[in-house]
Amino acid sequence: MPGRPIVILGVFVADTAYRAARQPRMGETILGTSFTLGPGGKGSNQAVAAGRLGADVTFLTRLGVDPFADMARQTWKEAGVKSAVIETPQSYTGAAYIFVEETSGNNAIIVSPGAAMLISAADIEANAGLIRSAGVFVTQLEQPIEAALPALGIARGAGVTTILNPAPAAKLPDRIYTLCDYVTPNETEAEELTGIKVSSIDDARRAADSLLEKGVGAVIVTLGEKGALLHTADRSEHVAAVAAGPVIETTGAGDAFNGGLAAALSRGMEPLQAVRFACAVAGISVTRPGTAPSMPTLQEVEALLAEG
Repeated sequence: MPGRPIVILGVFVADTAYRAARQPRMGETILGTSFTLGPGGKGSNQAVAAGRLGADVTFLTRLGVDPFADMARQTWKEAGVKSAVIETPQSYTGAAYIFVEETSGNNAIIVSPGAAMLISAADIEANAGLIRSAGVFVTQLEQPIEAALPALGIARGAGVTTILNPAPAAKLPDRIYTLCDYVTPNETEAEELTGIKVSSIDDARRAADSLLEKGVGAVIVTLGEKGALLHTADRSEHVAAVAAGPVIETTGAGDAFNGGLAAALSRGMEPLQAVRFACAVAGISVTRPGTAPSMPTLQEVEALLAEG
């Protein structure tokens, strides 16, 4: 069962991923060990994650008219994702530089969103009916906040469950928080939003309390290998990471988590169960290279959870 429809506003970029022992210093050239070109962008990755889990998901974005746009459409088709694309021939489809440290799998990323930076409040108004038709609405911060803010407002006004993944980290206007049923920062993003350094689960609780005071319904702090913290006004539950094998690459793990969370909530899972489901989606994703290709199917996630 696909559950209630999901609408995700965000960015597609073509990921250019380089692996090497370390990052080069300024002015230095080093040899890498591999290169891949593939689909990425936080919003698109989240849509692909939800689509591969069998969710009814539509992705709202802008693309250029170029080969990277063709890659985007093919990626969504393969994942069962519907698209609401505003073609933008005067710009380009976004791209990202991803450095992956060979020894640890950790990454550093530069994103150039291209056409997606032109997503406007007018685009959101033109797609207001689509947003209102959703059961779950998700957005991030790779496209302009001037688009994310009215989209969250339209969704909230229609009774749609709203999820803000505040990535990449940025300062936000206070009024955005009251529009969010869920905010899903990682440790770095939680610190950026609250000024509280998150080095432990107790730190995460303090940061989450600060976000609740701003008007958020629930905070889910993702903690990497430590799992995630679900924190609301009346409960605070630490959910352990769900291990699925050796970690190959952490790129896209947060997107896998958010796509899994949206899919779980769209199916009516209660929040704690949804967070554990999302941890399993992320746990599988880090055992595979790449971003969109690493997203697991519903059968794989259910099998992992059944193992306990």
